[in-house]
Amino acid sequence: MNMPKEKSKKLMIVDGNSLIHRGFHAIPHLSTSKGEPSNGVYGFVTIFFNALKKIEPDYIAVAFDVPGGTFRNRMYPGYKAKRVKAPQELYDQIPKVKEFVKSLGLPIFEKPDYEADDLIGTIVKHDQDGIKNIIVTGDMDSLQLVDDHTTVFTTIKGLTEVKEYDSDAVLLRYGFGPEYVVDYKALRGDPSDNIPGVAGIGEKGATELIKKFGHIEELYKQLEAESSKAGRLPQTLKAKLLAHKKDAILSKKLATINTNSPIEFDLANTEFGNYDVAAALNFMKSMEFKSLLDKLPKPNGAKKKNIEQIDPSAKVSLSKHYHLIKTQAELDSLVRALKKQKGFAVDTETTSQKEMEAELLGISVSYKKGEAYYIPAAVKPTLGSPKLDLTDLKKVLMDKQIEKYGHNMKYDFLVLNLSGIELQPLSFDTMIAVYLLNPGSRGYGLDDQVFRRFGYQMMPIEALIGKGAKQINLSQVPIEQVSQYACEDADYTFQLFETLSKEIKKEKLDKLFYDIDNPLVPVLGLMEKNGIILDSATLNRMAKHVEKDLIALEDKIHKLGKGKFNIASPQQLKEILFTKLELSTVDIKKGKTGLSTAASELEKMKDRHPIIPLLLEYRELAKLKNTYLDALPGLVNGKTGRIHTSYNQTIAATGRLSSVDPNLQNIPIRSEVGNKIREGFVAESGYELLSLDYSQIELRVVAHLSGDKTMKKIFKEGKDIHTATAMEIFEKNESEIDKDDRRYAKVVNFGVLYGLSAYGLTQQVPGITRERAQAFIDKYFLAYQGVSKYLKEIVQTARQKGYVENPLGRRRHLPELNSSQFQVRAAAERAAINMPIQSLAADIIKVAMLDVARKIGVENPECRMLLQVHDELLFEVKTDKVREYAVKIKKLMEESIALSVPVIVEAKVGKNWGEMREIRL
Repeated sequence: MNMPKEKSKKLMIVDGNSLIHRGFHAIPHLSTSKGEPSNGVYGFVTIFFNALKKIEPDYIAVAFDVPGGTFRNRMYPGYKAKRVKAPQELYDQIPKVKEFVKSLGLPIFEKPDYEADDLIGTIVKHDQDGIKNIIVTGDMDSLQLVDDHTTVFTTIKGLTEVKEYDSDAVLLRYGFGPEYVVDYKALRGDPSDNIPGVAGIGEKGATELIKKFGHIEELYKQLEAESSKAGRLPQTLKAKLLAHKKDAILSKKLATINTNSPIEFDLANTEFGNYDVAAALNFMKSMEFKSLLDKLPKPNGAKKKNIEQIDPSAKVSLSKHYHLIKTQAELDSLVRALKKQKGFAVDTETTSQKEMEAELLGISVSYKKGEAYYIPAAVKPTLGSPKLDLTDLKKVLMDKQIEKYGHNMKYDFLVLNLSGIELQPLSFDTMIAVYLLNPGSRGYGLDDQVFRRFGYQMMPIEALIGKGAKQINLSQVPIEQVSQYACEDADYTFQLFETLSKEIKKEKLDKLFYDIDNPLVPVLGLMEKNGIILDSATLNRMAKHVEKDLIALEDKIHKLGKGKFNIASPQQLKEILFTKLELSTVDIKKGKTGLSTAASELEKMKDRHPIIPLLLEYRELAKLKNTYLDALPGLVNGKTGRIHTSYNQTIAATGRLSSVDPNLQNIPIRSEVGNKIREGFVAESGYELLSLDYSQIELRVVAHLSGDKTMKKIFKEGKDIHTATAMEIFEKNESEIDKDDRRYAKVVNFGVLYGLSAYGLTQQVPGITRERAQAFIDKYFLAYQGVSKYLKEIVQTARQKGYVENPLGRRRHLPELNSSQFQVRAAAERAAINMPIQSLAADIIKVAMLDVARKIGVENPECRMLLQVHDELLFEVKTDKVREYAVKIKKLMEESIALSVPVIVEAKVGKNWGEMREIRL
């Protein structure tokens, strides 16, 4: 009888420094809410968890380099001498990576005078019967260690694309086995480590020599003996090899990993699994890595304490203080308790994430830390829902004297509103508070914030409804489970309120929070409820027309491209442009798959071939058709016949509102097709659409903030700012300024708000040289010296404070301003310049919306506020009341926040959003 072969135990040895470098460079700048850089740590942890999942090791060891030189520097002072020092932000993250390693109970190996590679080599050559070694690294030097018991698991692209090298894989890659890797480096050298090699011999030459002679010792033996084998080599090559023999021998010594480093290694100390979950959770909390929590492995043995925190779905019962209201008497008792409170947290459970489609299942409330109640409220009771009279509960929810707190309250407000319950007052939205404290961060969801602030991992909704194709509706989940889930939401929302209300006051954000952002929540909710009518038939006709245009464009493109190809395929497009048509690749960026064909790169090639403008036109048309013409009719609500976009207050770091499902901010305003799409948005019969749009509000804000006398004078005299700027930079009289001059001046005017460079201007103004572009910018700042001074001071002040703010106190933290990386620092400087300007413009329209809501109303049957898009508010107004409301709203908008220059609002009216006529008021 054959006994099954025992599975080999696995030892995973991690090259710490290599993975930090890989992670740091693979991820754009990332930091915690406190401004602490975290991209290197995040990258390391991501690669580590990916390796853990694929390898499933029994033992783990992690090796690090020690700062300072090694024995190799004594052998050759030039070793690694040309290597560019990594940014300081990377080195600052190494202690955090070690903290992560220790939190998993793993040993760290490091030794002065030795590199991590040497320690790894010593560990894998340690006599360990039946153990398979897997080296996890981003450094190919470790391939020399591959043998029957050792493989190398390396990242080849990004953080997750990996390859495992055994002896066969090394042979396939190089044409020789692992035992010759150091000989290869001895011959070709290694520029990254400044290993000299043999001058004049590259990858191909080194490979051929190894295949013919094997190790370099044999190669030189044959050369010096002038053997027939060596005699077949070209004389020039033999001369190179003999002249650089010392370099080759030295290079091999430098490249060879020392497998006898003076370290103590005990396999038993590297056994993995019996770690303290609390320590790992504390680390993940400190770095705000909630998205990686589910990657933490389940611990073994005695350390299973806190297991529910890394596997929330394992929770059986969350708390004995979470109560399901089952009887009328219990509900009446709860209502009496709620009436005595200053305020309480509210959360709803529904059948959908989309407010306009959701059916209310229940309401959870909490007025005390650790305690919460769930009240079933489904219209059609399901899965054991008791029948309760909610009359008194509704009164409490609508009582203006009792504060209501919530997380993403717009959702709960709208869901309850559609169920006949006007939740009020919306006293504190914890999601808005978190955003105000740190705009530009990530993860404003309730579970993210609870983990970040309390270190507690909430039960995910997937634990109740599942994932993917097998996902069920929450109404199909037993009510006891829904109750526990819902109570947890209300409980932690209340706890967040207690914490955040103090932080908002401490950071002096209370006026901004209580006067602008928080009161805007119900206004946006009612605007979403109003929605706007879509004429689907018009869009369908337009889609067919655009389809014909796309077919015609495709035919032209194929003729110019000398054959048919898939225009949407970057690979095929590259082949046509750069191989078949042989277009110049000057200034064209390269991506991971070669030359880029992104829109920004095609713009650079506009004048290089007639095919390029057609490609740009094709892409724009295809995008508009797919995003709007085809998609919008499917977003019409079956019950209301309207499209109900969803507004978000916590996306843009500047405070700008954004919209999704659909995103109405991105419909091109000035393109023919974009305007045609707007024609599909129409007014109800008996009504017209009224648009009120701020004129050049951001430039007026610049004039106000900078105090620039010239710019202020232009606005006060009612002159055109773009014409005035064109006169300065082109040195022309007003009568000489043509449309192109004004258009280019407009690019400069708005460009400076985003830190426009001379190069950036060349990309937007056809045919302009960088020198001339710089001259335009110089003339601009000479004309508006107050603006120049203001922009410099903004960056300088922000660098000192670590944040930038607008006059209302809206703030954005920018620790990247002090980054040692030029690109990161430059991006932060642009953000610092733009934020006060764009955020004040955003606050002006927000205050205007609040004023309109208070003085006119959002759901006024004569005048409904429908949309906010950039600097425009769109209303649906009774035809005979248009002028009356236009006058009222224009006044409210122009007076919302006083500036030191006139604020002008332009009014237009029409039956649809695309065809509107100006109203003179």
